[in-house]
Amino acid sequence: MKNFSFYNPTKIIFGAEQIAAISQEVPANARVMLAYGGGSIKKNGVYDQIIAAIGDRLVSEFSGIEANPEFETLVRAAQQVNADNVDFILAAGGGSVIDGVKFIAAAAHYDGDPWEIMTKGGKVVKSAVPFGAVLTLPATGSEMNSGSVVTRAEYKAKLPFGSPLVYPVFSVLDPTTTYTLPVRQVINGVIDPFVHVMEQYLTYPVGAHLQDRLAEAILQTLIDVGPQALAEPENYEVRANVMWCATMALNGLIGVGVPQDWSTHMIGHELTALYGLDHAQTLAVVLPANLRVRKADKLAKLAQYAERVWGITEGSDDEKAEAAIAKTEEFFFNLGAGTRLEHYDLDSSVIDTIIKQLESHRMVKLGENQDVTPDVSRAILERALSND
Repeated sequence: MKNFSFYNPTKIIFGAEQIAAISQEVPANARVMLAYGGGSIKKNGVYDQIIAAIGDRLVSEFSGIEANPEFETLVRAAQQVNADNVDFILAAGGGSVIDGVKFIAAAAHYDGDPWEIMTKGGKVVKSAVPFGAVLTLPATGSEMNSGSVVTRAEYKAKLPFGSPLVYPVFSVLDPTTTYTLPVRQVINGVIDPFVHVMEQYLTYPVGAHLQDRLAEAILQTLIDVGPQALAEPENYEVRANVMWCATMALNGLIGVGVPQDWSTHMIGHELTALYGLDHAQTLAVVLPANLRVRKADKLAKLAQYAERVWGITEGSDDEKAEAAIAKTEEFFFNLGAGTRLEHYDLDSSVIDTIIKQLESHRMVKLGENQDVTPDVSRAILERALSND
């Protein structure tokens, strides 16, 4: 096991009717800005619950944070934070809103060009406005981590940043807020945490037995409850387990002391920025192809994954690995996600553009061994084209 330092200060408040607890978590004298997306929180009753809990602390609202939070939108929100002397932000929505608020919180205190937060990384963030979150769409784990992904449409760029200064102070996780999610978002909310786990788990063995078992438990739970979430949208137990899996998949715990990959995410970000695919859709396309192209380097963990997660015990390690990849792809497809570029009407003509974007964003040494070069990324995209 590798050396590690683990820190996560976010308080989780989990369960039905817990939005009211915000009243005890937000400082009594805070000047609060409520930030949210397209307004679904007003349709499902979350907005009214938040307003009741905040009381007279609310001084400002900012709506319209996109599904892929857009830099220009977030800069306007940061300017509003400063204009209204806001000293606490409340994010209400899914991972995109929470990601966006992380950037808003950092940009409001940043003296330079706020795009530097993305291009230079979180190291330039020296302070941030504190914030809390009410999660309504489990998927990204942003409610309990310090990472964020921001899009800048004019550059066709989707880039990550992270800083220990942008952990949520608290996050409220009420599974009942997910009952009315569209089917597509439920599908995404199963695939996204599944691949988050895979990026941290499916690399090479380092003797981190507990981390492996925790990762495998999350994967097995998602395999069990994912289809149930689609079939029984108001099953509290199912929705609670999906929500907690998404949080546990990326709150840092399973990633301590182990190598991590993240090449599937970086390639996927370019697909979203260029062609508008949902984040989880890109993951369902790229991951199976990535595992097939890099199977030899990941063989030991792929065989372990096959045995422990899918119960595949027959055959050579190579045969078990291939069977596990096929099972993974089948799982995504049966949930309702496309697993090939052709499923989104994309063909080989897009590959050169994606590779150029990866190179322009300095994504030229990806993966746990930093050996996913543009040539390897090209091979992955070629493998992801179709079933032929």
